[in-house]
Amino acid sequence: MGVRERYSPALGAVDGWPVSRAAAGVITPDGACTNGDTTHRFAWASVTKMLTAVAVLVAVEEGTVGLDEPAGPTGSTVRHLLSHASGLSPDEPSARPPLGEKDDRRRPPAPPGTRRIYSNRGFEILATVVAERAGMAFGDYLAEGVLEPLGMAGVTLEGSPAWGAVGSVGDLVALGSELLCPRLLAAETIGEATRVAFPGLAGVLPGFGRFDPNDWGLGFEIRGVKQPHWTGYHNSPETFGHFGQSGAFLWVDPVARLGCCGLADKPFGPWAKEAWPRLADTVLAARPD
Repeated sequence: MGVRERYSPALGAVDGWPVSRAAAGVITPDGACTNGDTTHRFAWASVTKMLTAVAVLVAVEEGTVGLDEPAGPTGSTVRHLLSHASGLSPDEPSARPPLGEKDDRRRPPAPPGTRRIYSNRGFEILATVVAERAGMAFGDYLAEGVLEPLGMAGVTLEGSPAWGAVGSVGDLVALGSELLCPRLLAAETIGEATRVAFPGLAGVLPGFGRFDPNDWGLGFEIRGVKQPHWTGYHNSPETFGHFGQSGAFLWVDPVARLGCCGLADKPFGPWAKEAWPRLADTVLAARPD
């Protein structure tokens, strides 16, 4: 049985979502399949952070940026920013320049490495670090270093590197395929990025509340033992990914060797908390024995 024949019935669930437009996809080592409005370009919102993280990891492999070099507030590094452990607030307007000198602006709410504080500003700083080190605009670096090699021609960055990507379900499948079976990045790099960084940190997962621990890797949320969660009940604790308030998500389960993504034109809310985990469990149940 081929990938489409196996998983298309599960993906048919998107036809019943309470939205005007939707699309979803399944990613396997043997290929992928999609269903729904596959040509529409949806807003990805915070799923964008995974694109930015991949660009940062490309820069790390090239030697342009170091994971443990200072970036953001005093005592913070690129690794802290990627894992939401820098201490910055969600949209911190007063962080130190990523490579700047000492200044008098107020300190972040927590020292680096002590709390998991989800921060858009942290990813904007990361993009600035890459742009400064590479000597080119971050959007150009993202396009040349990530989008073009992965065949994500439909993606544009229309705003912040924390939330501004727009693209189709095929583009999101291409990103998921890289995360499941790396070819742009080394498998060891993806392995490090999808392990828990700074274990044991508590924090709030937007839309779901406080968890202790609130596990994250380097740009990727890690399911761990969080419950409730936006992935399925049967996803492994090693599952990683991201969701966005625009109604977008992408997860990869390295134990099941499977990924799933979805896009919709309705913001994240109670409908998604019900529909996404159900889809995940249906997709996982469709795997071959």
